[in-house]
Amino acid sequence: MEIARSIEPQIEIDLHKKMVFLSGPRQCGKTTLAKKILEQHTGHYYNWDKTSDKKLILKEQFSLDSKLWVFDETHKFRRWRNFLKGVFDEHHKNHSIFVTGSARLNLYGRGGDSLQGRYFPHHLHPFTLSEISKVEFYGLDTCFHLPHQVKKETQANLLHLYQFSGFPEPFFSGNITEAKRWKLAYGERLIEEDLRSLENVREIDRLELLLDRLDDIAGSVVSINSLREDLDVSFDSVKNWLTIFEKIFACFRISPYAPPKIKAVKKEQKLYLWDSTRPTEEGARFENFIALHLMRLIDWGRDVLGEKLELRYFRHREGAEVDFILLRNRVPWVAIEVKIQEQEISPSLKYFVERVKTPFAFQVFLKGGKEKTLARVGKTNIQSISAERFLLQLP
Repeated sequence: MEIARSIEPQIEIDLHKKMVFLSGPRQCGKTTLAKKILEQHTGHYYNWDKTSDKKLILKEQFSLDSKLWVFDETHKFRRWRNFLKGVFDEHHKNHSIFVTGSARLNLYGRGGDSLQGRYFPHHLHPFTLSEISKVEFYGLDTCFHLPHQVKKETQANLLHLYQFSGFPEPFFSGNITEAKRWKLAYGERLIEEDLRSLENVREIDRLELLLDRLDDIAGSVVSINSLREDLDVSFDSVKNWLTIFEKIFACFRISPYAPPKIKAVKKEQKLYLWDSTRPTEEGARFENFIALHLMRLIDWGRDVLGEKLELRYFRHREGAEVDFILLRNRVPWVAIEVKIQEQEISPSLKYFVERVKTPFAFQVFLKGGKEKTLARVGKTNIQSISAERFLLQLP
């Protein structure tokens, strides 16, 4: 079974203009996508982790007959920015250049000779529901108007994705034991291969403990002090390690949204994992699952549409909380509350919409059967909606 990646057509277009940088979590399908694109061109694939390819890269001995060069994991080369700058400046008129990596290439690209203006950034995520259901994304202006008809197999797709994650290996295995084995090995490879090759960190055992600890706090506000006490290390160490984990796609954090004239939390960040099966508590796991899909929308807006989208959350100092607030051009656009079971309206969601008046507001449930309008606040309908219908709207 092959699942088409929705980002592929835009990558094909961008390769004719500049370099394309494709980053994303390890084993989410970057190499598979790169080789699929290669099949449609006269091209050559170079992997920094392969000794023979590394020698060719260092000597800059490339196949001049190839129209497309793919460089995989080249960011592990200490001088990779200058290397790519030189390759692009010399060869871009005759060769397309596609760069992939399992780290945030934009972050590891800071400093040194600038690559500004020489590349388009793209992000590949684990499979999303719309990808595996073969539903096309039509753009930001229509995506929250609920136009999609939900087929019978869509809920089965959702539950499979929720159980096994969108990473290809466990997803296609469909086997719980195999998925557990993959998850265990994945965390080890993340530390041993990605982190060791990119960062000069000595306390590997503490980093392994921290990665395991994140399973328990996913979907919650991050307390660096609490993590510091658990690991018996300094505040700065935990702060630095979390940043490293973000760079190598182990986790991501979202900041609070503090509307004017509302006493809201302004600094405390919430943390989520790129493997949505890792959170230990079911509510946190489902919230993480939705967060991943929303992050796909954020990256799609920036990479494909050139739109500035932000994912935030809202928490009043007295306790009212809304799981996700989407901002479009810095303006509140969609308020989203996540529930395992379909239920009556969240007072916190209603409180927020009454004061901020977002155009869209949803209470998304995993289990239940009734989709309905829970309340109307001004021009906004606060809608109870199934996870499958909500996620089909996203890329």
